[in-house]
Amino acid sequence: MERYYQPEIETLPYEKIREIQNEKIVKQVKHVYENVAYYRNLMDEKGVKPEDIKSVDDIKKLPFLTKADLREAYPYGLLGTDLKNCVRIQSTSGTTGKRVVAFYTQHDIDLWEDCCARAIVAAGGTNEDVCQVCYGYGLFTGGPGLNGGSHKVGCLTLPMSSGNTDRQIQFMMDLNATILCCTPSYAAYIGETLAEKGYKPEDNKLKAGIFGAEPWTEEMRREIEKSLGIKAYDIYGLTETSGPGVAFECSEQRGMHINEDHFYAEIIDPETGEVLPEGEKGELVFTSLDKEAFPLLRYRTRDICVLTREKCSCGRTHVRMSKPMGRSDDMMIIRGVNVFPSQIETVLLNEGYTPNYQIVVDRENNSDTLDIYVELSADQFSDKMAETQKREKVLTDAMRAMLGIGPKIHLVAPKTIVRSEGKAVRVIDKRKLHD
Repeated sequence: MERYYQPEIETLPYEKIREIQNEKIVKQVKHVYENVAYYRNLMDEKGVKPEDIKSVDDIKKLPFLTKADLREAYPYGLLGTDLKNCVRIQSTSGTTGKRVVAFYTQHDIDLWEDCCARAIVAAGGTNEDVCQVCYGYGLFTGGPGLNGGSHKVGCLTLPMSSGNTDRQIQFMMDLNATILCCTPSYAAYIGETLAEKGYKPEDNKLKAGIFGAEPWTEEMRREIEKSLGIKAYDIYGLTETSGPGVAFECSEQRGMHINEDHFYAEIIDPETGEVLPEGEKGELVFTSLDKEAFPLLRYRTRDICVLTREKCSCGRTHVRMSKPMGRSDDMMIIRGVNVFPSQIETVLLNEGYTPNYQIVVDRENNSDTLDIYVELSADQFSDKMAETQKREKVLTDAMRAMLGIGPKIHLVAPKTIVRSEGKAVRVIDKRKLHD
């Protein structure tokens, strides 16, 4: 029996969702125009006034916002209320340029935590669960978001933050954690460490995991589910729109329901900015419908995905987004070919390798090079050179079939690729250093 955190909203007929969105967008555009000079200037340049926006159908008249705008407006340029009304900031974990700083009123935090609570309940969470949150706390949104959502559901919350895997496992086993929240790469690492310590999947009390903050494939989902003996749920969010909980998976695990009463989603052609019809693949754009402190309109996420309104067996009526199929900005162009890390991961897992890998892109003699370092599991490892070379050739051929170009594969010994307890560093692009 499917449970909901806010059933009256999560199962609303589409027409009612649209009514809520129409009412909120009119108010929000007025709020932004009156309070955010940076966005007002963008609207004025485009010749759009708040009264031109009568429903979400008019949203396409509004200008886009990008990460470049957020950096240019840093720190207070997109603030939508007096600073005295704000109770918190969160910030991106990005390493390039100025960090994105997002502001929250108490009302913003309450709505965000409701979104995270919906995700926890969709994963089977109740007030009888023990929810272990191993996302980073602090400026990163993962820890605080799921922590607040867990409290709202009434779970016993273990605010572990990331790292110190031995302590994570001790608390998980001693306090009978039932829901695990962390990045998928860290979940895989916890599963691997449990096995090394001699635990079987049935030895823990976990039933579900809520994993996000980095791309992961269906193959990796199955690996994690097997190693931890759980059902693994995807969660999606961005600091710019609050954090995790913008969208989440239900028990059907066929796309993430977007919390449409708070966020309006569009899919656009990343080249032209044209809005695409439902079912088309393109770049995801979000408008925050009721955020007070940091109300972004038409924010380009750079995530490539598809939206669908196909009926979901869970009973939720909110639109679903597919797993992001890569990003329009972390897509690598190698020798003129578009390559996404998720394609490489799919090949590795299909061929029976671990999800521990690193992609190194470089440039030699004006030509791009692509090296993929893949860690072997203990039972795959062999010190026979001929056997390793044979495996490398098979994997190179499989990669060429998927990518259209042949990388250089390096099969390396177990434990030689550095583990990440936060977001996994999958791609090292050295070409930037040469520019």
